[in-house]
Amino acid sequence: MKTCLVVDDSRVIRKVARRILEDIGFEIAEASDGMEALAWCRAAMPDAVLLDWNMPVMTGIEFLRHLRQEPGGDRPTVVFCTVENDIERIREALDCGANEYIMKPFDGDIIASKFAEAGLA
Repeated sequence: MKTCLVVDDSRVIRKVARRILEDIGFEIAEASDGMEALAWCRAAMPDAVLLDWNMPVMTGIEFLRHLRQEPGGDRPTVVFCTVENDIERIREALDCGANEYIMKPFDGDIIASKFAEAGLA
């Protein structure tokens, strides 16, 4: 079973994403900020990361930069999931190694289609 790390400072968003991703066949781990997510990845690198941008302690973009430098950190497919809709911010995320980008609010169809586009479904 593929694993997905859901990284968001909102417990509600993590819960909704968990339900959607479990329905499409993922085993889920959760982190509330980038620092916690990095610790998860160092312990067990996931197949995918659903990543929020704006979080305390370490932002999503900071996490992504660190992740891509970790041993095996090039492997996970990273899907940003955020309210950031400025084209420059999207370009920054993709340039830092994000594979896909989802706008909040999202639903099951959006996540399923983006994960399929990224080769995860």
